Amino acid sequence: MKLKCIIAIGMVCLSSMAIAQNKDKSEFINVEPGFYQKSILKDVNTVNENLKKEETPKRFQMVQDTNSIPRKLTDYQKFWTNPPVSQGNTNTCWCFSTTSYVEAEVKRMYNKEVRLSEMYTVYCEYIEKTRRFVKEHGESAFSEGSESDAVTRMYAIYGTMPLSVYSGLLDGRKYHTHEAMFSEMDAFLKSVKTTNTWNEDWVIGTIKEIMNHYMGTPPSTFKVDGKEYNPISYMKEYLKFNPADYVEILSYKQETYWQKVEYKVPDNWWHSAEYYNVPLDDFMSAVKKGIRSGYTICIGGDVSEPGFSRTTQAAMIPDYDIPSQNINDDARQFRFSNETTTDDHGIHLVGFCQRNGKDWYLIKDSGSGSRNNNPSAPEFGYYFFHEDYVKLKMMDFTIHKDAVKEIIAKFAK
Repeated sequence: MKLKCIIAIGMVCLSSMAIAQNKDKSEFINVEPGFYQKSILKDVNTVNENLKKEETPKRFQMVQDTNSIPRKLTDYQKFWTNPPVSQGNTNTCWCFSTTSYVEAEVKRMYNKEVRLSEMYTVYCEYIEKTRRFVKEHGESAFSEGSESDAVTRMYAIYGTMPLSVYSGLLDGRKYHTHEAMFSEMDAFLKSVKTTNTWNEDWVIGTIKEIMNHYMGTPPSTFKVDGKEYNPISYMKEYLKFNPADYVEILSYKQETYWQKVEYKVPDNWWHSAEYYNVPLDDFMSAVKKGIRSGYTICIGGDVSEPGFSRTTQAAMIPDYDIPSQNINDDARQFRFSNETTTDDHGIHLVGFCQRNGKDWYLIKDSGSGSRNNNPSAPEFGYYFFHEDYVKLKMMDFTIHKDAVKEIIAKFAK
């Protein structure tokens, strides 16, 4: 009898071990030149045809079952956006994703389709980065990166304008490139710090001159539908857009939940402490409820994982990383604390569908990785995110305050 019990227990243990075995596999793939090399870099004259002959790196990547992934736009309930546009050779995803989001909000609220200038906001952001750099005597970060709430912050100060009146592209360029411009601005500010030349007006004026050379000078007034506007009046009167209506939802355990906190990443260069920090379950509930209620979402996090594929355009969490049922606040914080989750990229969540009881999210992207497929395909410029990827690797999002009333109410108590 005792022997039968031991055998039975052993069989149960073996069965449990079999169930716990990882099913997902990985492989090393050759990373061939894609949209970035073939289109963007060619446009800015930094590569040539010989690029195809160069040795390509290998990338460790999850083997994804494409039959289980909703990879067609028609698979999703998609809300209105303008078509995807490329950020070119710049680190301005924060502005492209949030500008796309603002355009979708104007359509949602007023049924008005507009195409707004990303580069006007980038121009204004550099002014404010420079201003803080001077005030902090060179101790404030100066880089290309920023956060999505920088856009609403710049709108509140400077307003916005249509893309048609300020594109930031000169000399017939198709794609943006800021490498030379940023290098010149950065070198200038380093010289300012070295010489202790803290004349704010002169320093900002010089930064403007550099940007005017590379991007052109933004107009102070412009006409839309026969009426003259400036950037502030265009935002308030034509768009009827109120930057104060938008909030940032964050979920990380290193700060107290149900308090407004600072998102401590380099791109939050002005140290905003206006992030509503909530537990992961509440974070995910807000995402699911928001998109189902017709609110698109500007979301940011890490896109440098083995489960993030530029080949399938899908983002998943392989079970050899962590099983789905084990993704929780601790797993999320663990990766943020050891810097395997980083604040890589800003994107626009514009639709959803369900497969096998799990959400998939349609992601509009300005980066080049989403453009390695057929340029004429409807899916060009999109990714497909499994909800587990959002749960583990996406850190914060911007949304209209009406979509998260319940969350905000808890902070008011």
